[in-house]
Amino acid sequence: MAIEIKAPTFPESVADGTVATWHKKPGEAVKRDELIVDIETDKVVIEVLAEADGVLAEIIKNEGDTVLSNELLGKLTEGGAAAAAPAAAPAAAAAPAQAAAPAAAAGDDAILSPAARKLAEENGIDPNSIAGTGKGGRVTKEDVVAAVEAKKNAPAAAAKPAAAPAAAAVVATGDRTEKRVPMTRLRAKIAERLVEAQSSMAMLTTFNEVDMTEVMALRSKYKDLFEKSHNGVRLGFMSFFVKAATEALKRFPAVNASIDGNDIVYHGYADIGVAVSSDRGLVVPVLRNAEQMSLAEIESGIATFGKKAKDGKLSIEEMTGGTFTITNGGTFGSMMSTPIVNPPQAAILGMHNIIQRPMAINGQVVIRPMMYLALSYDHRLIDGKEAVTFLVTIKNLLEDPARLLLEI
Repeated sequence: MAIEIKAPTFPESVADGTVATWHKKPGEAVKRDELIVDIETDKVVIEVLAEADGVLAEIIKNEGDTVLSNELLGKLTEGGAAAAAPAAAPAAAAAPAQAAAPAAAAGDDAILSPAARKLAEENGIDPNSIAGTGKGGRVTKEDVVAAVEAKKNAPAAAAKPAAAPAAAAVVATGDRTEKRVPMTRLRAKIAERLVEAQSSMAMLTTFNEVDMTEVMALRSKYKDLFEKSHNGVRLGFMSFFVKAATEALKRFPAVNASIDGNDIVYHGYADIGVAVSSDRGLVVPVLRNAEQMSLAEIESGIATFGKKAKDGKLSIEEMTGGTFTITNGGTFGSMMSTPIVNPPQAAILGMHNIIQRPMAINGQVVIRPMMYLALSYDHRLIDGKEAVTFLVTIKNLLEDPARLLLEI
C-alpha cells in the first residue's frame, strides 16, 4: 500500500517552506515515526515523520525545492522490502545539481540533525567520517564541532577540505578566499522584517539604567532554595525583567498595543516574546499570558525554549504572536544597543551586561552593579512621556523587587 508523504499544514503566517534534508533515499527501509525529511520555513525547521513501517518508494520534491502546505513530497510503500541498490532510484538521480552535490559531499548514509549537516557542509566535513554519539548513531552538532577542531589542528596537507557543495562557491586567490552561500529562509525573513520595521514605523529609543543590587542579592540568597523548591528550575535575571515588564504593561496599555490599519488594538494580556539565540539565527518564542505566570513558570518556559532552539525543535505556534519583546544582548557582552521593534508590536525592551560602576548614592560614591536599559518604541502609537515613564517603572520595580509582589 502506497502512503503519501505530505508537507505539514502551515499556519497563515507561513506561506511556504523549502525541503531542507531528505534523511532517507528511495529504496531504503523506514520505521514508523522515523524522521524522513526536514522542511525549513522562515520560522522553524519542521520534521516530517513516517506514518508506518515500509520503504521510501519515491522522492517528488528534492532538497531545495519550495513546497506549499500539504503538498506531496514523496511516497512510502507500507511494509515493503528495502532495495539492495538504492542508488538506482530515478528520483534521486533526477535531483538538480545544487541539491545532489551537497548530498554526495555530505554523505547521506550518516544520520544528521539539520544544524549538524549545515555545519559539516560549511566546513567541508564528510559526515560518514564522524562517529555519531547521538541516539541511534545520529551525528550531533557537537560531533561536527569536534571534527572541525580536529581538522584545524591537523597538518595543512591533511586539512584540505572535501569538495565544496555547489551552493557554496569558493573562489581562491592566493591566501584570500571568498565563500558565497545562500541565505537561509530564517535569515532572509529576519532581514525582511528588520527593513520593514525601520521603514514602516516612527521608531525611537529611550535609555535608562538600573541598579541590580537588590535583584542580585535576592537571587543569591534564594537561588538554591528556589531550585530545590521548583524541581531544578534555576532562578535567573530574565524572570524578574518579564515580571517587571508585565506589571509596567498593565499601567501603560499603549506599550502593549499594536496598530491595525487605522485602528489601535489594545491587548488585555501580555504575550512576551523572549529573544533566544540559535544556530540558525535569532528566534523569538512567546510566553503566553506571562502576566499570570510565576517566576518559576517563566524561568521554566525560557529554559524549555532555549533547549528547543538549540535542538531546532521550536514549533511555529511557539514563535507566532507576541505583544511585547525582551532581548538580552548582555549575554554576549553588549553594553548598550538600540533594539529594533518586531512588527506589529509597538515596543521592545533591550537588556545589557551588568557592570560594576561608581555611583553617587546619598552623597557617597559607591560601586554598584549597573545595567543600561533601552526601550525602542513606535512613536506613532506611544508618546515620549509614556515610553520614558514605562522604562522608569521597570527600573523602579527592579531596584525594589518587593514592588513586584505588592504591585506598587
